Amino acid sequence: MLEYDFPLFRPPSEGNNLIIQATLGCRYNQCSFCSMYKAKTYRARPLDEVFADMDAAAADWPDAHRVFLADGDAYCLPTQILAALCDGLAARFPRLQRISAYATPFDIIKKEADEIALLKSKRLGLVYLGIESGSDAMLKRIVKGSAKQMEAALTKARIHGLKVSATVILGLGGKAHWQDHIDATATLVNGAPPVYLSTLQLGLESEVAPRFFERFGEEFQWQDDHGILMELRRLVERLDPSAPVIFRSNHASNALALAGNLPKDKERLLAEIDAALERGARLRPRWIRGF
Repeated sequence: MLEYDFPLFRPPSEGNNLIIQATLGCRYNQCSFCSMYKAKTYRARPLDEVFADMDAAAADWPDAHRVFLADGDAYCLPTQILAALCDGLAARFPRLQRISAYATPFDIIKKEADEIALLKSKRLGLVYLGIESGSDAMLKRIVKGSAKQMEAALTKARIHGLKVSATVILGLGGKAHWQDHIDATATLVNGAPPVYLSTLQLGLESEVAPRFFERFGEEFQWQDDHGILMELRRLVERLDPSAPVIFRSNHASNALALAGNLPKDKERLLAEIDAALERGARLRPRWIRGF
């Protein structure tokens, strides 16, 4: 029986898929808003341990066809290690279709074109990337690199056919900086569109909140539901990506769930947001929102 090293995290879209822990924790682990891996020290797991987990998983779920490599930025592993993991999965799961992992922009930038192509040939062709914001001021506050690095990673992935599912955090700039946050994010996505784009809403666990507020550099004023919807509307209104983007705001943290393709469905999405602004239609009750 497969046993995990908890806590265990995965993207919402991987909820029905097999999870294999190739790493424990997150190598970067500096984002001021994130509490996901604070209880773990990063390490790459030995291959024999991971292969043993694969054997246990194959005994329980031989028909698994999609696999997510946990923990944090597992795409940071050396390409030869990732290739061996992909081969191990393919040997054990005959119906294997897709392998995915979290990545940082630095992980994507560091991979050479032939490395990305090799991993894609072994079915590792989707990574989840938290861009969070296109604003350098916001990225500095949350300790997440720069917009230039985000753009470089997204552009490299697009050129070489690596699918990226990117996330943006609504509410990250608070009431004072929301327009800069949203406008810069739209500019980034328009110029370097990911295949998938999702929104989350800012939420802070008690253990990371003090550092987030300290890094913000001034009093942080939370956005209410109306403010969040205005951010969402401004983002959708300004998104005109150079390639189609599959857009979602259906993460459990969001006040309003949306789904569509941009730019094709822009007017419908704006109409749904306007309905929520005018009548509070379809807003998730606060008690069921979460991460």
